Amino acid sequence: MVRVRFAPSPTGFLHIGGSRTALFNWLYARAKGGKFILRIEDTDVKRSRPEYLEEILDSLSWMGFDWDEIYYQSKRFDIYREIAERLLQEGKAYRASPSGTDAEGEEDGTEIEKKQDAIIFKVAQQKVVFNDLIHGEISFDTGVIKDQVLIKSDGTPTYNFACVVDDAAMNINHVIRGDDHISNTPKQILLYQALNFSVPEYAHLPLILGSDGGRLSKRTGATAISDYRRMGYLAEALVNYLLLLGWSPGGNQEIIGIRDAIKKFDIKNANKTAATFDMDKLNWINSQYIKIADTLDLSAALEPFLKEQGLDVSKFSKDYLLSVVKLFQGRLGTLKDFPAWADFFFKDDFVVDPQAKEKYLTRDFSREFKLFVDRLQALEPFDIVTIEQCFRGLLVELGLQSRELIHPVRVALTGKTIGPGLFEVIYYLGKERVGRRLTAWVKQ
Repeated sequence: MVRVRFAPSPTGFLHIGGSRTALFNWLYARAKGGKFILRIEDTDVKRSRPEYLEEILDSLSWMGFDWDEIYYQSKRFDIYREIAERLLQEGKAYRASPSGTDAEGEEDGTEIEKKQDAIIFKVAQQKVVFNDLIHGEISFDTGVIKDQVLIKSDGTPTYNFACVVDDAAMNINHVIRGDDHISNTPKQILLYQALNFSVPEYAHLPLILGSDGGRLSKRTGATAISDYRRMGYLAEALVNYLLLLGWSPGGNQEIIGIRDAIKKFDIKNANKTAATFDMDKLNWINSQYIKIADTLDLSAALEPFLKEQGLDVSKFSKDYLLSVVKLFQGRLGTLKDFPAWADFFFKDDFVVDPQAKEKYLTRDFSREFKLFVDRLQALEPFDIVTIEQCFRGLLVELGLQSRELIHPVRVALTGKTIGPGLFEVIYYLGKERVGRRLTAWVKQ
């Protein structure tokens, strides 16, 4: 059975790169009928934070990456020390002060209080060769690798050592991670061999680059997954985009649901070259998912964004909210767009765009607005068809072109120059609110 793991460290939030790694591990496990293991690498007690752990777990759950087993390295220190002692007894490791040896492994780069001698692994000179499932054969000469610290002088394990011990103990047989870990692989293979553990298969994913061609940064998309959630991206859309950052379903297909992806996915088909993170592409994919979303589910997802902007929708019926959402569903890029575009449906004190006012409402429309309000008040039935007929009839009566009145009415009712069809807007606002808003522009 395929057993893979995702091993985040709770020293920071879950970002795009880590979530892509989690996705490929989860997807491979589900595609092969295997197990997805979540291992929290919290050996750095000083930098690990509960708020980071909570965000990581919440983000994974939000994206749908359910795990089959979960482990915490901080609860396994005794196991690491026991294995290190075994290597000492077998003459494959030695005790020494890190400051007094040419060893590598204090990878956190911080000064720590020296409480005991570190345990150092002896690196033998040999050639390490492994077949990467994505890149093919990779070889290393261990002559350039220094002796490796296993247990640091503060008693905690180093990354490479804890990783090998846990992968073996948890029966991880496929390790899927980023290209930046390729240099760790020969060090870990040496430990597997020294401990007589089975070496897993490796697949190293090319890194994700920013739009400027450099490493992904906050400016080019390296934002926490929880921030993307707050910005109004749908989990399904973000997962779809992450999938395209390293794999393709073929046939120029860009929108693919996770169930279809599971049927087609194989880690061996992952891209061999780096992917470029493109916010415009993510926004487009998100808009496509919003368009096809169930409107009831979409309405529920939008409510927190409305409340965040002080828009109280509790005074309106669910059917009303649903109708307004349908008007905008095909226009939204993110959920956060909705309150700014639809605020006039939920409050009267909306802001009128100054440029729109200057362009369309400098002229006095008192006569036209008053006539239109009077006709709407008397209109029966009051529906989208009769509203348009009423408006068209008024244009003929006044000798006006459609654009001469439709834009001023829209700006007076919504404060904006663009939006859903004007007659739909009038219908859902209703006679009373339309009358009040247009009358406000009538000079007494």
